[in-house]
Amino acid sequence: MPERLSPLDASFLFMEERTTAMTVGGVMTFETGADGAFDVDAFVRLIGERLALVPRYRQKVREVPGRLGLPVWVDDPDFDLSYHVRRSALPAPGSDVALRELVGRLLSRQLDRSRPLWEIYLVEGFEGHRLAVVTKTHHAMVDGLASMDIGAVLLDTTPTPRAVDADDWRPAREPSGLELAASAVVENMLRPRSALDAVARSAADVQQAVSSVRRSLGGLADAVRTARHGRPVGALNAPIGEQRRFGMARTSLFEHRVIRRRHGAGGGSVNDVILAVVAGALRRWLISRGEPIFPDSVVRAMVPVSVRGRRGAAVSGNQISAVFVELPVGIEDPVERLRTIAAQMEARKRFGRSAGTTAVVGLAGLTSPTVHQMGARLSSRLSSRLFNVVVTHVPGPPRPLYAMGARMRDMYPVVPLAHGQAVAIGVTSYDGTVCYGLNADRDALPDVDTLAAAIDDSLAELKEAPAAEAERTSG
Repeated sequence: MPERLSPLDASFLFMEERTTAMTVGGVMTFETGADGAFDVDAFVRLIGERLALVPRYRQKVREVPGRLGLPVWVDDPDFDLSYHVRRSALPAPGSDVALRELVGRLLSRQLDRSRPLWEIYLVEGFEGHRLAVVTKTHHAMVDGLASMDIGAVLLDTTPTPRAVDADDWRPAREPSGLELAASAVVENMLRPRSALDAVARSAADVQQAVSSVRRSLGGLADAVRTARHGRPVGALNAPIGEQRRFGMARTSLFEHRVIRRRHGAGGGSVNDVILAVVAGALRRWLISRGEPIFPDSVVRAMVPVSVRGRRGAAVSGNQISAVFVELPVGIEDPVERLRTIAAQMEARKRFGRSAGTTAVVGLAGLTSPTVHQMGARLSSRLSSRLFNVVVTHVPGPPRPLYAMGARMRDMYPVVPLAHGQAVAIGVTSYDGTVCYGLNADRDALPDVDTLAAAIDDSLAELKEAPAAEAERTSG
């Protein structure tokens, strides 16, 4: 029978409304050489030949009649590659500004639910002998880490494209509505009746199941406490529409690592440095808008964390949890901001508790799809009480990648907006760079480029900050 969406994957479908397209993806740019030669038609054919590497990309979502069960994935018998892979071009001279404007317009359009939930745009006419590739995938298909699977279709580790086996894909017969309803009824009859049973079903033993339930309930309690004490930040939490803007900041991974080493043990990890850079950028941007900043001012960030490594086997769909981090935008000293964030992250690791959005979704998965949908949309609408901004970091490959011989220069992630969220910040490290992608509401954040520029300024501020006294005396 077709594979049923997990409760978390289904939640991303249920969260989606007119103004909240649940689309993840990326903007990649490639160096095509001085002559600008790049065979786009051959690249499209290569994508088609490699789709067998990612079977989900030829499947669509089917709802179960009467909402007797969560939706399922089925093969699309009318799959049309030319619909999903599209060509576009920038007006001369093909500037970065024009690319960002195009990306904002592409992100504004929701994916067609009657087809496989992804699109790729090949953007020609980009100045500097470059080609841009924009990918869009529904969050129900993949989380930030799994969305790297699109690299199996587009990218190679050498300039010479690798060979793949011949693709003999034939769509499986699409089940009827009656068959989907019947299978859902059978599953409901066998469904565990409690959260403990649900976790124990996949746990190695009862002790692990009890531990998992406790962690979920702890995360749920954290979410409730956060919602009670949280407060919206006017510039970040505003009504949003359907249209988007996109901002980009390309920085150096080496500089992030220098900052981490320069400020000693208190400097934390590269991820902590990234969060500190974002905190400094938000501080500068809020000040530029005339927003009041006090010494105790904070911006609460929801930071998704992949748990794939902890769960072992490779599983499709979303495998994520989340933590809440208070970005201390009221602190003037950049090093103190970094160390405050590092201390928070260390405390999260020590207590081993992820925060509540995933816990809420997991518990909602034990209810009927109708109640599940209501819960997912409610949590989306309450997001400005839970957090002010999403900041997600997905480490990419440390070595260069290629598309039809063209070297990929950088990759900027796209993170979707929830209700009341004016901007979401995605970060990817790749081949010595750290790329920040800012997905923003077009009207609520017309100055997204100002925020992107503030990321460069914030990184420079941390790099130029004096080292700790202990390090200076020991050196």
